[in-house]
Amino acid sequence: MWVFDATPLIYLAKVEQLEIVSALDGTCYIPDRVYAEVVTTGLEEGYPDARRIEQRVDAGVLEVVSTPDSPLWDRLQDNPRLSDADVSVLVCADQFDATAVMDEAAGRTAAAVEDIKTKGTAYLVLSCTKNGHLPVADARETIDAMVDAGWHCAPDLYAKIVKKLDSFDN
Repeated sequence: MWVFDATPLIYLAKVEQLEIVSALDGTCYIPDRVYAEVVTTGLEEGYPDARRIEQRVDAGVLEVVSTPDSPLWDRLQDNPRLSDADVSVLVCADQFDATAVMDEAAGRTAAAVEDIKTKGTAYLVLSCTKNGHLPVADARETIDAMVDAGWHCAPDLYAKIVKKLDSFDN
């Protein structure tokens, strides 16, 4: 199971690669607070990627879930580096024993402290490529297009992603 934060959904939607989400094994959840941030607000502000994400929810690829009250929620709410949406992702991942899909360091650090599994957007692209759901050339185009669209990827991470994609091509 997977619980999605905003950034992976936004950038996969910007580059029209949300089918990567469809290729994942297990249920894909989007917490209600992430949905409100990404889809509701995104539609109000006219972002086409918000509509693409809404369509995946309508198609049943992503399931919107409520964030339960829990001691973990109370504890993480005190972290000024985490938004309500970040906390919601981590609480839902913990509740469903799922992997939190998030790119931001603060969320991943909090997840590590709480023993919650995380993966990032790059992992999804690489995994789908390795499993044959996305050709190597398309994966490289996806990564490059996300960077062009504003997705933050440190140069050393970008080099590792390209090297890994090149290894799939051999």
